[in-house]
Amino acid sequence: MKHGKKYVDSAKLIDKTKLYEPSEAIETVIKTATAKFDETIELHVKLGVDSRHADQQVRGAIVLPNGTGKNVRVLAICKSDKEAEAKEAGADFVGAEDMTQKIQSEGWMDFDVLITTPDCMGLVGRLGKILGPRGLMPNPKAGTVTPDIGKAVKEAKAGKIEYRLDKTNIIHCPIGKASFGAEKLQENFDTLMGAIVKAKPAAAKGQYIKSCAVTSTMGPSVRISPSKFGN
Repeated sequence: MKHGKKYVDSAKLIDKTKLYEPSEAIETVIKTATAKFDETIELHVKLGVDSRHADQQVRGAIVLPNGTGKNVRVLAICKSDKEAEAKEAGADFVGAEDMTQKIQSEGWMDFDVLITTPDCMGLVGRLGKILGPRGLMPNPKAGTVTPDIGKAVKEAKAGKIEYRLDKTNIIHCPIGKASFGAEKLQENFDTLMGAIVKAKPAAAKGQYIKSCAVTSTMGPSVRISPSKFGN
């Protein structure tokens, strides 16, 4: 695979044989973010669990103290008595049957998070084949199915992210933008890693954090020593 000159130059800043301390890795990944736009910094964590087993799932949601730097478009699906609450909390789109119909018939997907109340899950459930593959299906564990829709909308707008295993037992999450600087990125990193470590399933055996790395949108990854997180 051929990489561009900027990627090659950035890769020279990283010692591929080294496992970095978290703070050093974050400072290094900021230096590699040389694109003309404000690159997103991502965290990738491989866990020593088997996502095929229900008792080894790792999934949850956390509000990053400094947000993600992204303008999150929130769709709230709720009954009329909750619409004002969702709008006041900052939801970009609010509705019920009209919104689910728009998604189903028009293929409308101009939102990043869908939040709903338990009494509307019957409506939203019909959209499983559309929302599921895109990772947009609401889930109580992620706090996106809740009677307190106002709080959920505010948290989503403030930078609440969901972390979950993919099929290869890796969690991929944004922790902010390169422009945040090392201190804010470190706070977000510590918050997310703390949540992942706390979510360790009782059925997990052996080393839990197998590997950990941070990367920018266009840059190479910087590997972090997993021993820092206790196994």
